[in-house]
Amino acid sequence: MFDVFKKKAPEAEPAAQTTWAERLKAGLARTREQLNTPISELFSGGKIDDDLYEELETLLLTADCGVSATQQILDDIRGQVSRQTLKDAGELRQALRQALTRQLSPLAQPLETTAQQPFVIMLAGVNGAGKTTTIGKLAWRLQREGKSVLIAAGDTFRAAAREQLQAWGERNNVHVVAQESADPAAVIFDAINSAKAKGIDVVIADTAGRLPTQLNLMEEIRKIQRVIGKALPGAPHEILLVLDANTGQNAVNQVKAFDEALGVTGLVLTKLDGTAKGGVIAAIAKTRPIPVRFIGVGEQIDDLQPFDAAEFSAALFA
Repeated sequence: MFDVFKKKAPEAEPAAQTTWAERLKAGLARTREQLNTPISELFSGGKIDDDLYEELETLLLTADCGVSATQQILDDIRGQVSRQTLKDAGELRQALRQALTRQLSPLAQPLETTAQQPFVIMLAGVNGAGKTTTIGKLAWRLQREGKSVLIAAGDTFRAAAREQLQAWGERNNVHVVAQESADPAAVIFDAINSAKAKGIDVVIADTAGRLPTQLNLMEEIRKIQRVIGKALPGAPHEILLVLDANTGQNAVNQVKAFDEALGVTGLVLTKLDGTAKGGVIAAIAKTRPIPVRFIGVGEQIDDLQPFDAAEFSAALFA
């Protein structure tokens, strides 16, 4: 009767033949080009001195690493130079990569959905951050892991939001609980009860995009969170904040605001392939070190991948 919930996710498109490392490197091209061309010149030789550090500081700030994160990276590099008695600027690229990896490593914590059934994931974020696409890709990924998935169309505000999720549901063979002009909390409440009755592994609950400054909408999302807890004590088990990497330092402010409102447990950083501000992840690590569950660097269904600090640093400073 409920075979629709147990269908396997479709295979990724045949075009997705490159490895994730190659796609990540390509996806970070804009940030890397902004950094690596001047860094290559900076590290081409000569002595390691204050002028070099000052120029490197400017480059990192330009990539939106933020003041605090940039200072931490520079302090780390200085420590490596001292410990390893590095003399030539050409030796600094590896030191820079290692410094960034150390800073980002605490964020590399993959999403685990086995603690509860159903495991409820609530998504939040500003308009246009990529929540709908993230839900589709996440549903595909969870199915590939053998999980049954149900999607709750809790964005009842944006035009066509429900239809977009239903399209993703059809693409992934996943059922979408949706009601036209309904209260978003009620939609998600019904979806969780349906998942409990049908033995679904994971519920992904969408919410409407909102700005942190829209106090009434921030209160609404807190209400949704409370209603989810009434439908299933202890839920939501994961609150994912979806961030558009193009927003740069504004993403840091979004993390702070949504975390204070909801207690965010994980981040998804999207559209890294469309920005030269990929360094913002370092700023997040320094100011609000919430785990980055996934990053996205493209439009393919399997382009949403777990965050790996060493892999990210290697792709950024290839």
